[in-house]
Amino acid sequence: MSKAEYVYTVLLEEIRSSRIPGGTALRAGEVAKRLGVSVTPVREALRRLEKDRLISYEAHHGATVIDLGDEALAEYYGLRAVVEGLGARLAASRITPAELAELRELHAAMAEDAARGRNERLGEQSRRFHLRIVDIGGPAFLGAHARSVRNSFPVPAEASLWLDETQVRAQLEAHEGILAALEAGDGERAERVMIEHVRNAGDYRQRH
Repeated sequence: MSKAEYVYTVLLEEIRSSRIPGGTALRAGEVAKRLGVSVTPVREALRRLEKDRLISYEAHHGATVIDLGDEALAEYYGLRAVVEGLGARLAASRITPAELAELRELHAAMAEDAARGRNERLGEQSRRFHLRIVDIGGPAFLGAHARSVRNSFPVPAEASLWLDETQVRAQLEAHEGILAALEAGDGERAERVMIEHVRNAGDYRQRH
């Protein structure tokens, strides 16, 4: 990994998880010092983040993390529902027994963590579950597009619905429904359950 790639990866994760919140100014010199690199790779990483529409440049202010509002939140979950729903539909006709077993293993790990109260692990595991399905359904373009969508809107760790005990069982049941549809090769049902699942997550975020 190049230094510029390293800086980009670190900043992307910090912005995506809202450890660097919207409205924060990113000073190249300060970032370089914190990450132990020169200013050049930081500037390259910032240009990539601007291309990703995660930061903007303003005169006399430099780079600032974009602060997105409620309309952007609704658009984000709407787009996720379309992309991940299509991924589930396509995956139903392409998934192999080995891939289905992989998804079931991940789901079982989530159920085990939930049973043991390790809810802080569930958000990232759910992300992996969703993206793996889209990768199976659309390996050429859709998987990369799904990642781009997810990276475009920060989700604070404390805002995860997986931390809410009243939500965990319903979300795991949705995953079980998606797995059952994939195993049955029922693309229409897989898409429908995925879309409803993602939209429910969006409704939860808007309420909270």
